[in-house]
Amino acid sequence: MTNAELIQISIDSQRLSYSPYSKFKVGAALLTVDNIIYTGANIENAAYPVTICAERTAFIKAILDEQTKFVKIAITASSNEFCFPCGSCRQFMNEFTDEKFEIIVFDGKTINSIKLTKLLPHSFGKSNLL
Repeated sequence: MTNAELIQISIDSQRLSYSPYSKFKVGAALLTVDNIIYTGANIENAAYPVTICAERTAFIKAILDEQTKFVKIAITASSNEFCFPCGSCRQFMNEFTDEKFEIIVFDGKTINSIKLTKLLPHSFGKSNLL
């Protein structure tokens, strides 16, 4: 699965966004090691803290489907800006990925790729519990 293909799936999943407050639609496409793709979209709530991001939506769908090994995730937004994951999503992804996990973002022109470990250095995670 190419990054461009994953980006297009992420863009397509933005249509599932429920974002009446921010009008900021986010889509995600998560690739497993088994080459299965799980999509997600942001789901807002009037009580903002219970809003769920597109990235966590995709991860939760995959985990509930007993998928726990991931390769990369593509994240896009309706604003055509690079949409990097928020801190909560970074920590959530850290729980279920390894140092090879890649985050792909797209601003409408350029595809950018970065490792989660670069976005969340010195993270608290599974290795801290051993």
